[in-house]
Amino acid sequence: MTQVAHPTPPSSNTRPEFGLIIVGDEILSGKRADKHMPKLIELLSARGLSLDWADYVGDSPERITRTLARAFESNSIVFSCGGIGATPDDHTRQCAGKALGVDIVLHPHAEALIRERIQDTAKEQGVPYEPDRHDNIHRLNMGVFPAGASIIPNPYNKIPGFTSVGAGGGAVHFVPGFPVMAWPMMAWVLDTHYPHLFQHEAWIEKSIVVYGAMEATLTPLMETLERDFQGVKVFSLPSVDHPVHGRHIELGVKGAPEVVAHAYPALLAGLDPFGVKLGPELVRK
Repeated sequence: MTQVAHPTPPSSNTRPEFGLIIVGDEILSGKRADKHMPKLIELLSARGLSLDWADYVGDSPERITRTLARAFESNSIVFSCGGIGATPDDHTRQCAGKALGVDIVLHPHAEALIRERIQDTAKEQGVPYEPDRHDNIHRLNMGVFPAGASIIPNPYNKIPGFTSVGAGGGAVHFVPGFPVMAWPMMAWVLDTHYPHLFQHEAWIEKSIVVYGAMEATLTPLMETLERDFQGVKVFSLPSVDHPVHGRHIELGVKGAPEVVAHAYPALLAGLDPFGVKLGPELVRK
């Protein structure tokens, strides 16, 4: 039976932030493009949630440790992708232990799953299962996690990820760098640990293209809307070289439909005194 971690509930009634940490020199050097952030945004969006922050860090143990320490103290729900293998450039498991101030130990359930995988591989290759062979013993390092961690099942090859929770309430969920493994594991974490945070009510975003305005000029209007309509988020997306609209600002509000229904007309009314040219309206649900 899979051991399930229960992250510490947030101390306030507002939902915790969702964060993402991407580990690997290959991302920062440009050898590979990160695919995890767009996928996590998609997974969160499907559940009525959103990504609040993301950090990218190379294969430096010191930097990884500092980044994880902030995450553990952040009271956020964080996914960390990459660096949990057993090669010399995989530091994430060790850094997690240092950031938490605990030893890293072989997780018994992780050990069992890794041994299952080794046995499955031997059977597929038609060779004897040799659990005590040096390379097979080395593979058990992939199950060495910070003390107190719980596992995240890996449906692709059984080699698990893990979850650790910091003293500050930050729950960090560690998954491999391979998308074929990481993405179903992230979905499992969300559906197992956080269904109570899913926003089941409708969500809508309404905006309009504004020509000839400066963001600084529109800021007081944006602040007024957020003050007057509780629960609405006001956003401004400027563009200087859009292929259709050229230089413009997409100005809008998002939130529950009943709030947006009142906030959006107020936004349009607030634009009247500026005498700006307005373009098409956009609606996203």
